[in-house]
Amino acid sequence: MAQTQFFNECSYVKGIPTTTFCLRAPADSTAWLRVYDTADAAEPVSKTAMHYDKKSEAWFGAIDGDVEGKFYTFDIGRGETPGVFAKAVSVNGKRGAIIDMGKTNPDGWELDKRPEVKSPADLVIYEMHHRDFSIDPSSGIRNKGKFLALTEPRAIQHLKELGVNAIHILPSYDYGSIDETRLNVPQYNWGYDPVNYNVPEGSYSTNPYDPACRIREFKQMVQALHQAGIRVILDVVYNHTYDIEHSNFQRTYPDYYYRKTKDGQYSNGSGCGNETASERPLMRQFMMESVEYWIREYHIDGFRFDLMGIHDIETMNQIRKAVDEIDPTIFIYGEGWSAGDCAFPREQLGMKANIQKMPRIAAFSDDLRDALRGPFSDDTKGAFLAGIPGEEESLKAGIAGMIAHPQVDYAKVNYSDEPYATEPTQMIAYVSCHDDMCLVDRLKASIKDLDPSSLVKLDLLAQTAVFTSQGVPFLLSGEEMLRDKKGVHNSFESPDSINHLDWNNLKRYPQVFEYYKNLTALRRHHPAFRLGQAELVRKHLTFLPTEGDCLVAFQLSDHAGGDAWKNIIVILNANTESRVVKIPKGSYTVVCCDGKIDESGLGGIKGNKVSVPSQSAMILFQ
Repeated sequence: MAQTQFFNECSYVKGIPTTTFCLRAPADSTAWLRVYDTADAAEPVSKTAMHYDKKSEAWFGAIDGDVEGKFYTFDIGRGETPGVFAKAVSVNGKRGAIIDMGKTNPDGWELDKRPEVKSPADLVIYEMHHRDFSIDPSSGIRNKGKFLALTEPRAIQHLKELGVNAIHILPSYDYGSIDETRLNVPQYNWGYDPVNYNVPEGSYSTNPYDPACRIREFKQMVQALHQAGIRVILDVVYNHTYDIEHSNFQRTYPDYYYRKTKDGQYSNGSGCGNETASERPLMRQFMMESVEYWIREYHIDGFRFDLMGIHDIETMNQIRKAVDEIDPTIFIYGEGWSAGDCAFPREQLGMKANIQKMPRIAAFSDDLRDALRGPFSDDTKGAFLAGIPGEEESLKAGIAGMIAHPQVDYAKVNYSDEPYATEPTQMIAYVSCHDDMCLVDRLKASIKDLDPSSLVKLDLLAQTAVFTSQGVPFLLSGEEMLRDKKGVHNSFESPDSINHLDWNNLKRYPQVFEYYKNLTALRRHHPAFRLGQAELVRKHLTFLPTEGDCLVAFQLSDHAGGDAWKNIIVILNANTESRVVKIPKGSYTVVCCDGKIDESGLGGIKGNKVSVPSQSAMILFQ
């Protein structure tokens, strides 16, 4: 595997007598290269003093002979490390592995193609943790909790029937909190504790002791999803490391990769004890090369940046530019916030409020999320879905894609006093994700004495708001099964009994999956719901006047986006009673009403008024 740029530490060229290793470390260091016969060998077969090259500002070491299958570490006196850009590692990522990456490609890998998507607005993103999705016996999946689970017909069929076309996989690189040598012992973590950023996680492979296995099986997963027409989005966590002392960053270039406060303490904008310094040249280059590597080697189709608000705007824009040179349809989005104060000017960070400075990069809309279900800071407090007035304007802003719209008063929007998006595709529309209560638990926590019927109705209403918005829709895995997590808000290390998907719910609540399936199909079949451009949204989307609280109605007019339907009206009623809404006079076909969706029609309405059942959505068209 050729060294593409100086940041790739290990260069292995088969067929020549010398293997060259490269490391970025301070010039005043003393760098050693150790090579081991096996991953657990006590002593190296060679220990080589590396030499510093001033021109490339890097350390180099050469080993005679073919060392494929062996393992290596670097050491500048702070402990052995595989370096920051290892491409293959031993079990638990302690040593780098020297392999031929070409041998990890599954059959037909060179023919693998990225499923076509014309606009991010066409995406339907499904956020998934590998273990959650397949671990329960009810899943019927053999490779439980593994990359290969997503190659099985049961998984593929479910995803295709649901209508998603992009899988957002929670961190799938090598992370620190799972001991890969003890997989027979119950362990769980979301994986937001990075160790080796550019190697797949071993616990999701069938054999973490084989460095090539995890790589090959990750590629098989991507290949199977691509063949099913489903893109793969990788959750990347460049904003912090598992710890500082033992991190590959610190062991190769001490204190370079981390920000510090004015008093010399490590800054903690991540809430995990440290934050990385994306603005520094080596960190910026590392992030860019890492993203490019996942695209080229693993055919990844998009990236979700964890705590994007920690990274500087210039780095994010340079990543977007580099990705565009490979494929401009690759989608980039992230959390437009940090978990604490950063040691960097806020106006230069990738915060949601600065998204307009980052063209073609999207951010999650907590405005829409919390307008529907209530604030992140208080699980017991409801909002629109709970029948609590005051969030209608925030909901309207989310429906429009958080762009400037003449009928949205941002002075009344919950977190944004002005539009944050230039285009609607810069907004991720969602009501729940992994790092909070799932929708079912939140509804139960925020609405007293919620009966099962109302729970289902409000669940469906929430997702209707998400999927008829002009943003990019995002769905937490298992919501289509009426998933719950026993009320746990932060289940990052909870056991399978909390995090698993119960596939038996598909039989218990068939109307829920049917509605979700038909909702994604409605969006897919009708471009009016995914116009993708702010000017088109302002031209075709009009909010209709309503009387009373917790009631929002809007119209998509004049064959919006080339839609076959001339005019479409969507009404969202969170009240516990039906509500009458005035609509433009005419004859309409109802396609969504009282928890059912049928594009062929559920009945007709004539006149200028319509009665919308309680806690539900109504969609009708001319």
